[in-house]
Amino acid sequence: MSVRIRLRRMGAKKQPFYRVVVADSRSPRDGRFLDTIGTYDPRKDPVAIDIDREKTLKWLAEGAMPTDSARSLLSQTGIWQEFRDHGAIQLGPGRDDTMAEPTEETAGE
Repeated sequence: MSVRIRLRRMGAKKQPFYRVVVADSRSPRDGRFLDTIGTYDPRKDPVAIDIDREKTLKWLAEGAMPTDSARSLLSQTGIWQEFRDHGAIQLGPGRDDTMAEPTEETAGE
């Protein structure tokens, strides 16, 4: 089962409000989810981002991959950088992280 961290749209028409959830990648955008880890309200000034750091780091350590929009929110709160700094990212075959650090073999080239 491929697990993703993504946004789930809530709120009325033309009044978006999002929950940051952990869900199976095969489930629909607003369908079943495994856990709610935060909220995002783009209509407030400044934008309100409230994400549970402990839950998020736990899911990331277990292999949950964020979508681009969720990764942006995690970067804004500093959770993504904290996860990367602790060396918890383990990329599988065929996966590429554009922000990956150079290894010792490629650093001298």
